[in-house]
Amino acid sequence: MNALDFNANNLQGQPVDLKQYLGQVVLVVNTASKCGFTPQYQGLEQIYQQFKDKGVVVLGFPCNQFGHQEPGTADEIGSFCEKNYGVTFPLFEKVDVNGDDTHPFFKNLKEAAPGLLGTKAIKWNFTKFLIKKDGTVYSRYAPQTAPADLIKDVTALLAE
Repeated sequence: MNALDFNANNLQGQPVDLKQYLGQVVLVVNTASKCGFTPQYQGLEQIYQQFKDKGVVVLGFPCNQFGHQEPGTADEIGSFCEKNYGVTFPLFEKVDVNGDDTHPFFKNLKEAAPGLLGTKAIKWNFTKFLIKKDGTVYSRYAPQTAPADLIKDVTALLAE
């Protein structure tokens, strides 16, 4: 199954067919506004700005499952990201990334790229997935992995 064979609602509640990102390198991140890793929004935006014209998109999926670090409404999340980090990459509605209500997109990402020791569960906010232009999942990265540390892989995938 193609990793982008899913729909998700954007922050405004409109359905988005993720297939529109086929042909691009896609960096998917479960985000939160009140997390120790929240400053990574800045690095994610830098990657988006540096590579968006070359075929890279960053997709942010707010999640409130880890320490209730994303309590805001869609409007609050959007305002926070824009005001504090200048985020212009696409943001989506809050999703569950673990448990019975896991969004199907994240269920698929976790199956395709398990974490350390084969665990499927996402451990914390700012877990990242990199998807190749053909829609296959390339890799999963820990929350501690800084966005700048992904540039080498992003560049390699762009060259494929």
